[in-house]
Amino acid sequence: MDSQPNRNAGTGQLFVVATPIGNLGDISYRAVEILKKADAIAAEDTRTSARLLSHYGIATPMFACHEHNEEALAEQLLARLRQGQDIALISDAGTPLISDPGFKIVRTLRRAGVRITPVPGPCSPIVALSASGLPTDRFTYLGFLPRAGSKREAMLRQIAAAEHTHILLESPHRLVGTLRELQGHLRPEHEMCVAREMTKMFEEFVYGTSAEVIARFE
Repeated sequence: MDSQPNRNAGTGQLFVVATPIGNLGDISYRAVEILKKADAIAAEDTRTSARLLSHYGIATPMFACHEHNEEALAEQLLARLRQGQDIALISDAGTPLISDPGFKIVRTLRRAGVRITPVPGPCSPIVALSASGLPTDRFTYLGFLPRAGSKREAMLRQIAAAEHTHILLESPHRLVGTLRELQGHLRPEHEMCVAREMTKMFEEFVYGTSAEVIARFE
């Protein structure tokens, strides 16, 4: 099958594999099969991924692939793939490259003509959007906002001026501060939703105006 690891001679494949964002049951049968059959797994944090692999009885060797070694690792991966090995790329949770490492690797291998196969699955921004109650016909994913300065201010103004949904990431200890900044740019009736602990035991979606959402987290 085209989407399975290839044991024939020639260049191997890179599989970009989505993994659960919390609930370990959210991985696909295909993802488990590919992780078992790959020659190696490039993981953002091998300690974090070890729990997932142990849960599904996956014994494939892992090596670390994170923001500090990604650029150097790309050439090493290219060499292994050209030897006919199949490599699976995973992040700590969700779909690799989406606010996670992997872009430099995928771009390098794509430019080198290596076959790259996505194995779809959980992606936290999309999971949040699907249950948010906010419009889904058009949206922009911004990831984490700049910490401070003119770039952050420009992005906040962009969000306020837009007529479609924006998806942001924020850490718990900075959440209220960011919500207050947003409130200073938005209309009072502007609706928002904060999603936390998605797919986990204490999953929560807080929906309402900026004042209502801030009151919940204060």
